[in-house]
Amino acid sequence: MTARPMPAEPDGVPREPGGASAVPRPRRGRLRRWGRRLLIALPVLVVAATSSSLSYNAATAGRAREPAGLEFVQADGIRTRYLHWGTRGTPIVLVHGAAESADTWRSVAPLLAARHRVFALDLTGWGYSERRGPYDTAHQAAQLLGFLDALRLDRAALVGHSSGAGVIAAAALRAPGRAAGLVFVDGDALDTGAGAGADRLRLVLRDPFRTTLLRLAVRSDRVIRTIYGAQCGPSCPRLDRAGVDRWRRPLQVAGAERALWRMRGVIGLPAGRVAGLAGIAVPKAVVFGADDDVFSRSAPSETARRIGAPPPVIVPGARHLALISHPRQVADAITAPPY
Repeated sequence: MTARPMPAEPDGVPREPGGASAVPRPRRGRLRRWGRRLLIALPVLVVAATSSSLSYNAATAGRAREPAGLEFVQADGIRTRYLHWGTRGTPIVLVHGAAESADTWRSVAPLLAARHRVFALDLTGWGYSERRGPYDTAHQAAQLLGFLDALRLDRAALVGHSSGAGVIAAAALRAPGRAAGLVFVDGDALDTGAGAGADRLRLVLRDPFRTTLLRLAVRSDRVIRTIYGAQCGPSCPRLDRAGVDRWRRPLQVAGAERALWRMRGVIGLPAGRVAGLAGIAVPKAVVFGADDDVFSRSAPSETARRIGAPPPVIVPGARHLALISHPRQVADAITAPPY
């Protein structure tokens, strides 16, 4: 029997028996050809990207040297870099946050040094201190207490910025007799909050690509200035070449990259443990930038209530780096309690 041809409409497009248009065979053929090309192209692109990434990583494998003239001390067995100011008065020890160093305190520390001996250390994993994990709150708190021992500071006011608040909280809970006072600056000491997505990012990004992306960001003046500007705000001085280097170089020294990928996104303590600070009878203060967008608007008052501090000091116009944008207001808040 001879097959009957499919009926066609006046426009020449064949129709199925039910009247629906048949998909033209040339279109199906094109789709199949593009699908095959894509299957071939994807592996080629992956190989090319991997090769480029490996080549870039090899070309940028050189590590930066530490600046000359740094001071170090052994703190809980960790070679710890530190800065100091002032010669008299109750000691104040300044603890930086994530991606920071002792240099972050350079605007505040001289103001405090008028009436106090002031010290700022690089926590392990950051700055120029020895990289030795685990990079968690307990380990860094042990380093802080070891620092007090090494410099023979029996009691000191402990000041922590951002995640540094969690470090001083852990140190005070472990050795309450060593703290002459506690000050949280733009930090709530909790193990939730800023950087919560960093752990997931670390799991998704794998070498060689994560090393490439990190180096591209660190080597870019524009990226560093953009992040600094977003965290510091319009009141902060613009970073000159030396300022960019102060943020960049600690991320380029030997061991810095390896340490970074071994860190958690957030370090701190559970709320119940932080609340234990309320039972430590020392002066306390909480200082936040009014425009700090790392934490919620309620974080300052909630933190003050949790640790048994007076109402928080809110610095108008300041963001997360209030210690850089408004050093006088931060220094006054730190020295307000009677240590």
